[in-house]
Amino acid sequence: MTDREAKLPWVIKYRPKRIAEVVDQEEAKAKFVEWLRRWPNVPKRAALLYGPPGCGKTSLVEAAANEFGYEVIEMNASDFRRKTDIERIAKRAATTASLFGTSKKKLILLDEVDGIAGREDLGGLEAIIQLIKISPSPIVMTANDPWDQRLKPLRDVSELIQFKRLPKRDVVRVLKMICQKEGLVCEEQALEYIAERSEGDLRSAINDLQAVGEGYGKVTLSLVRELVKPRDREHDPFETLRNIFSARYAWQAKLALSQSQLDYDQAKLWLLENIPLQYTDPEDRARALEALSKADVYLGRIIRTGDWGLLAYAIDLMTAGVALAARNNPRDKYRWVKYSFPQRLLLLSRTKELRSIRDDIAKIVASHMHISMSQAKSEVLPLLMAIFRSNPEYAARIAVGIGLSEKMIEYLAGPAKGEVLAHYRKLKEAIKKEAEERAVSKMISGAASPATTESKSLQQRSSSKRKRKKEGTTTSLLSFAKKK
Repeated sequence: MTDREAKLPWVIKYRPKRIAEVVDQEEAKAKFVEWLRRWPNVPKRAALLYGPPGCGKTSLVEAAANEFGYEVIEMNASDFRRKTDIERIAKRAATTASLFGTSKKKLILLDEVDGIAGREDLGGLEAIIQLIKISPSPIVMTANDPWDQRLKPLRDVSELIQFKRLPKRDVVRVLKMICQKEGLVCEEQALEYIAERSEGDLRSAINDLQAVGEGYGKVTLSLVRELVKPRDREHDPFETLRNIFSARYAWQAKLALSQSQLDYDQAKLWLLENIPLQYTDPEDRARALEALSKADVYLGRIIRTGDWGLLAYAIDLMTAGVALAARNNPRDKYRWVKYSFPQRLLLLSRTKELRSIRDDIAKIVASHMHISMSQAKSEVLPLLMAIFRSNPEYAARIAVGIGLSEKMIEYLAGPAKGEVLAHYRKLKEAIKKEAEERAVSKMISGAASPATTESKSLQQRSSSKRKRKKEGTTTSLLSFAKKK
């Protein structure tokens, strides 16, 4: 072993060099390898590998690149969050020769893309989507939580490949292998303790092993209990549901929500969607849904009254209340279920553009009629829809009069949009033509009578002089009269 190898972090030193060396994740490995082999003849030009930290996402990409002869060009999207950074570095890497002057194929790895989902990222997501469209090389992205609504455009253009949290036995097996290669004396119980505290994060488990092993020359249970502390983690929605449903005690269910990436409202929707899938007994299902409905009542009262003291009751009901509802068939708590994404959230994302158009129409109507937007949406928009769908010619005049766009006309007219748009465009063209004719007529009349204009100007100046002379005479007479 060289000095350089001895100083390497163990997560780098023992990183897999081949696909077969990547721990577990057989389904994800097969799906990713198939996608990479077929690229660019694939339905989705990018792959999005998602799962909890330390489960092998980046390791699989690097092992596959090594095995298939790719040069990996990596950037961490949470470090390069602006659109300009992504365009400058990633696009240049995708469209120029190899950085090392070799003839290797290139693979672009964008790590932690869920780190650029904020409003402050100045078009970072749009830049990545554009990069996917123009790149001559495969683009692979990794994320811990890809289910943020702002990442939906990225999910739509990517092949989603799920990585699961590593089981404890696989983590222990890797730790044993490292102990043997490093010549360390490692107790079995100590390795199990490290694996349990890592919660399936192999990277953190290896770091803990290195910290204890290099610091003390051995790894014993007493040492790891003293030195290795549990890490605060955020669990994705699927892990959160599994932890809530499988909780045996109230405190376990509440802890699952406190360690989740979901907020209370999101957790409520996820539970509502998946309670019927987890619980098969009708009475158990009814108890769980009743607890969730009571939690919803408390959350509604918090919004109306501002009394946040009620939040504790809502959390108890939507966690412990749901978890302990399985009385008739307790085995349902531990049954493996493929959880579903809340349909309400999917529907809201699909109708986001339509709702935005509706709100823009309501804003225009409210400003013209001096009413609130809510009143415009509830009272005026239904009438406008009826007019636009029954009287296209009159609808076109309304659209021109209040300044509606073609998208707004399509929203209001529905199946009659073709007729309304035809009248609208014809009317706009007539208005434009009339305005041009007026402008030409004004220019002609102005150029044809310069002499008349000059004569009028002279008359105005002469009249002004006479007026000032008269005013001066009047002032003099008044002064003379005062002296007398």
